[in-house]
Amino acid sequence: MRKKLMLLITGLMVIFVLAACGSKSQDDVVKELKSKQSDLSSYKVKAKMTLKMGSDSQVYNVEIWHKDPTFYRVNLKNAEKDQSQMILRNNQGVFVLTPALNKSFRFQSDWPQNSSQAYLYESLIKDIVADKEAKFSSTKKHYIFETKTRYQNNSMLPIQEIKLNKSDLSPAVVKVMDPDRNALVTVEFSKVTFKADFDKDDFDMKKNMTRGQLNLPAMAKGGDQNFAVKYPTFELKGTKLIEEKPVTIEDGKRVVLTYDGKKSFTLIQEKVTAKAASTSSTNMEGEIVDLGITIGAISDHSISWSYDGVDYMIASKNLTKEEMIEVAKSVQGEAVK
Repeated sequence: MRKKLMLLITGLMVIFVLAACGSKSQDDVVKELKSKQSDLSSYKVKAKMTLKMGSDSQVYNVEIWHKDPTFYRVNLKNAEKDQSQMILRNNQGVFVLTPALNKSFRFQSDWPQNSSQAYLYESLIKDIVADKEAKFSSTKKHYIFETKTRYQNNSMLPIQEIKLNKSDLSPAVVKVMDPDRNALVTVEFSKVTFKADFDKDDFDMKKNMTRGQLNLPAMAKGGDQNFAVKYPTFELKGTKLIEEKPVTIEDGKRVVLTYDGKKSFTLIQEKVTAKAASTSSTNMEGEIVDLGITIGAISDHSISWSYDGVDYMIASKNLTKEEMIEVAKSVQGEAVK
């Protein structure tokens, strides 16, 4: 009896040891991620990004290409609205392309190094490594990290949950959360290909603009100048709309909204016909800013973006960058004065 008991205890100890050997600690996984990043030469990724805006949600199909060391192509497409936008980085700089308007803006920017990017693998690794207080757990198929974010408006989206596949440490799901832990941005990765091959012109600005325009439906290439005026829903205490002025311009329509108060600003909305083909890009002052539903440009006193065929700009000497971002994001809410 005693011999059987000893054999049982020995067997259990072997099982425990083997189980311990099969599980990895947080430090082990972080070390592997660092090694993975240093060996990362290229990849192609397909994902679905869901943005929660109040009671509504918008879904984008996202395709990401990366070639070491600094070439990027991020294509964001809203399937419902048949519109797309692309961030492109090559030797000439960082570009934001809007094919439906035949517009391209060029930035002298260190994007994507200056902020968290929920759909870029190396950015996720950087966030995990940088946060010494990151929480770690694991399931049968995934490693899960909860980390701080590095967004420009970090107070609005301070936390993210990053789920990695155990098999190859590729990203599975990323949730970016508000202070109440509500997931406002969810990225679900469907396909990740490491060591991807690229053609010579895959990161060329002109080629990508042409490809983007060829994929547009016929109606998106048109130019009906009529559009519904939108109003920001983000509340600034003591600030109110005092004037709404429509302006007829040569190739479209413009509406100027003037808000007065301690936090005064001007919001310009403009719809024009798509510009004729051009070989040049407009150089932009400031930095790329992620507005969730679109990519914009922000400087000390203005923020501009395009959405659904309409150009928007907010100008103010009284708003902080964080306030401009929040006002800009809320313009896409319901039209409320």
